[in-house]
Amino acid sequence: MTSDSRTGEVDAARLVGGMHAVAALIESRPRDIEVLHHAERRRDARMLGVLDAAREAGVRCQAGDRAALSRLAEMASLTAHQGVIAELRSSAGGPQRDGLLEHLAALDGPSLVLVLDEIQDPHNLGACLRSAKAAGVSAVITTTDNSVGATPVVRKVAAGAVETISWFRVPNLARAIDELKSAGIWVYGAAGEADTAHYEVDLSGPVALVMGAEGRGLRRLTRERCDSLFSIPMPGDVESLNVSVATGVALFEACRQRAVKASASPG
Repeated sequence: MTSDSRTGEVDAARLVGGMHAVAALIESRPRDIEVLHHAERRRDARMLGVLDAAREAGVRCQAGDRAALSRLAEMASLTAHQGVIAELRSSAGGPQRDGLLEHLAALDGPSLVLVLDEIQDPHNLGACLRSAKAAGVSAVITTTDNSVGATPVVRKVAAGAVETISWFRVPNLARAIDELKSAGIWVYGAAGEADTAHYEVDLSGPVALVMGAEGRGLRRLTRERCDSLFSIPMPGDVESLNVSVATGVALFEACRQRAVKASASPG
């Protein structure tokens, strides 16, 4: 979009809104931004900081009135764009379909893979991706069917992770898990009824953590493909954790174990 008259031509999936998400995008992948749309009347320090960073990175900035920003936000279902929306280039980062095993084989050190079994809530997926990025996950795997993709809401909540993390969408999750196991990666699934706690599982080596969908948990075929199941103990009066919260807990337990192992290694 270079003018209001082209609003209808914008691909809503390429819009990222919100100060934090846009700032992260400018810092990590400025070349992926086609143009940065911003509210012409917002001139506070936070907005000026984002605009200064964008211009320093060579990102084209375009001021617009409140109505123009609202039209873009409505297209992308962005309820809190905070007066700034980045329009990504068509070649910008996002999920891939092929090359998972090649990607993992080229890594230094043990892989840490996050597998998400049909996550449909964009806020949950975005939060999972953000946690995965923070935890240094090697790859994220989701399904092409019955899973949310790289929507504007996912991009906003993920705060730049969509554009920087290695994310693979696969048509057959059970087959992908089998391929991970064949590559020497241990696969552990989260299940509330499992007797083994997440901190009792050895997550210091090449592992994949499989998290189930909201409410339903892991599908039967997914569960059967896992080498073992783990649960997250909850002493409080709560039946289950949100999938994005559970994902963060499990991932950072893996980070803790890896840090302990690294500190114990000679040299």
